[in-house]
Amino acid sequence: MSIAVAKTYKLYVGGTFPRSESGRTYQVTDAGGSFMANAVLASRKDARDAVVAARKGFGSWSKATPYNRGQVIYRIAEMLQSRQPEFVELLITSRGVDRAEAAAEVDAAIDRLVHFAGWTDKLTAVFGSANPVSAPYFNYSAPEPTGVVAVIAPADAPLLGLVSVIAPVITGGNACVVIAAEADPCVAITFGEVLATSDVPAGVVNILTGIAAEIAPHLAAHADVNALDLTGTDAELARDLEVAAAGTVKRVYRPRGRPDFRAAPGTVRLRSFLEIKTVWHPTGAPSLAGGSSY
Repeated sequence: MSIAVAKTYKLYVGGTFPRSESGRTYQVTDAGGSFMANAVLASRKDARDAVVAARKGFGSWSKATPYNRGQVIYRIAEMLQSRQPEFVELLITSRGVDRAEAAAEVDAAIDRLVHFAGWTDKLTAVFGSANPVSAPYFNYSAPEPTGVVAVIAPADAPLLGLVSVIAPVITGGNACVVIAAEADPCVAITFGEVLATSDVPAGVVNILTGIAAEIAPHLAAHADVNALDLTGTDAELARDLEVAAAGTVKRVYRPRGRPDFRAAPGTVRLRSFLEIKTVWHPTGAPSLAGGSSY
């Protein structure tokens, strides 16, 4: 007779699965209200550790070639597909949806990753420009990653919503710290296991579980966080986080209304976490072969 071992889901920080320094956990229930698993209640210290890991991950990820980033994101899709049956069962248990709906969400999440994998080497062509101006100058504009992005994941569509907020952030070369949906952290940390086996450099994606209202204010005020994605917050918490972020002049993305993650993703999320750098260059350069006036 075997003993049932209740799983305690860990955090996903810096490419590893640490426990919280606080030692706190909370019980996650399934769709029927029965005990499903234990999950970590991340603390302020855990959030700081995640930001440190994200900053380290940003260094190598932002310098990787767009082709390489695309290959890695495509690899995430491959690994997610290889665990498709596991995620289907997880969604059925945690949300109580039927098998067809769960399978459709997993398939849509895989498609979403492939979609953004294809964007990595097209960002400069679509969002950059070369502009002739009415002066002896020329300017070039090119997108660059913003840096470390703190993301509050949505509660609905726990896998598709999670992928839909992470993928556009890392496609542009950013690193992120994600606060998983409090009621459904098992899907998020299981997705962390997919990331850990997908060639994603350590620290590029970090996942915290727990109470967003407790963790997010520390990330919003953190000086080494460059942007916020408030998709998973309610209006009251979003307003407080915007105020907290103002002190360090962060970019803040707050979608209008409730996002429909099954719709075409568009480019708003991509553009929200990119900086456009413009370089001015003189034209009509003097000849070094002689004949120049100077």
